[in-house]
Amino acid sequence: MKQENTVSAVIFDMDGLMLDTERIARRAWRRALKEFGYHLTDDLYITLVGRNARDGRRLLRAAMGDDFPLEACEFRAREIYGRLIDADDIPVKTGLMELLDFLETRSIKTAVATSTSRKWAIPKLTGTELISRFATVVTGDDVLNGKPHPDIFLAASHDIGVKPEQCIVLEDSLNGIRAAKAAGMIPIMVPDLIQPTDEIRSMAHSVAATLCEAKTVIAQLLDGKAAG
Repeated sequence: MKQENTVSAVIFDMDGLMLDTERIARRAWRRALKEFGYHLTDDLYITLVGRNARDGRRLLRAAMGDDFPLEACEFRAREIYGRLIDADDIPVKTGLMELLDFLETRSIKTAVATSTSRKWAIPKLTGTELISRFATVVTGDDVLNGKPHPDIFLAASHDIGVKPEQCIVLEDSLNGIRAAKAAGMIPIMVPDLIQPTDEIRSMAHSVAATLCEAKTVIAQLLDGKAAG
């Protein structure tokens, strides 16, 4: 019989974790801001990673000032992003399919919890043929408070009927790790554009360089559970 603290689910972030799209998004936002006479620094972009659209707009407005043409710039960035995505297949991170296959063999439930809006997330997951691999997809549209608040992960665990403490979360963003920790889950960071800080290392169960390495960490957690 399973113990109460057994790992029963893995919740995945999407952009930067499963899909190699953060660099494409950064390029699109940089081009858009440049057209309007603004410069997007790496430091500012990092604060936007893992945020939902509402929080991202608030941070951009605060950084750029009241005269910043937010709506026009956002429209242009999304236009550029859409063209870049359409111009090439969305790259899937190395090791993702092997990890999903492994979790399926161990009867571990899987879910997506992404800050990306549903109108962007579902086409991405459908186009990469990933959507059928997950029991539920929770997006930034579905919760009031985005990451680093825990709402999106708690919604995902509720959807799949698994207690938060029985969920592993795979994230590439600092805000995602903060949200997973706040949800009472087991955070594993797989860095993409952002390297973990000391604060994040103290929150995360571990930091895995790749999804292949994350699979090893998860296997160890599952085996430890079985041994217990």
